[in-house]
Amino acid sequence: MSCAWCAGGGDGTSAHLDENHSEHSLSPTGHLVVAVCLGFIGTFGFLNNTLVLILFCRYKVLRSPMNCLLVSISVSDLLVCVLGTPFSFAASTQGRWLIGRAGCVWYGFINTFLGVVSLILLAVLSYERYCTMMGATQADSTNYRKVAMGIAFSWIYSMIWTIPPLFGWSCYGPEGPGTTCSVNWAARTANNVSYIVCLFIFCLILPFMVIVYSYGRLLQAITQVSVTTITVYYS
Repeated sequence: MSCAWCAGGGDGTSAHLDENHSEHSLSPTGHLVVAVCLGFIGTFGFLNNTLVLILFCRYKVLRSPMNCLLVSISVSDLLVCVLGTPFSFAASTQGRWLIGRAGCVWYGFINTFLGVVSLILLAVLSYERYCTMMGATQADSTNYRKVAMGIAFSWIYSMIWTIPPLFGWSCYGPEGPGTTCSVNWAARTANNVSYIVCLFIFCLILPFMVIVYSYGRLLQAITQVSVTTITVYYS
């Protein structure tokens, strides 16, 4: 990796973690507030998404193509609650990162990956709703196949854009008060800035534009139908 504080740095890594903590450290009360919020978010997210999965598995009537996308989002969010939130919660209770450099890289990767997955899935969901409203609404095998392709695309696409920091294009490291880890947003090197720009464009702007376009067209269609209905009623 290109960042000494992301990989193999030994003392350099520890020094950076300590430096980051000292420069942006919260007060004990601040860490406590963050820990309480993370505890609530993690617990509520785990219970809520687990309930969604249980209901989906138990009731066959819920297994529509659209709900398959919602379940994939729930799986992504549930994994965040299981694989990411507990580490930041524990770190906030102690006021420092607890599981070392490798754990920091793991936390940064898994949270970034699953966050991008959820965002891409929301874009796919909005486009699927747009296609369903504008076309046939019957749930046939073709619809399920397209949804499965959309889900696979979302996970693979997200993996493609979040793996590079593990191999030297930018890196994962501590952020904020030193109790969480993410992409290295602070470095101004060409290597780091180029990755952040690409991540911003292809994992935020692009899916956001798809969502705005899909729901914008839906809103436009609903408005036209409403106007037509009112016109016919008063004619």
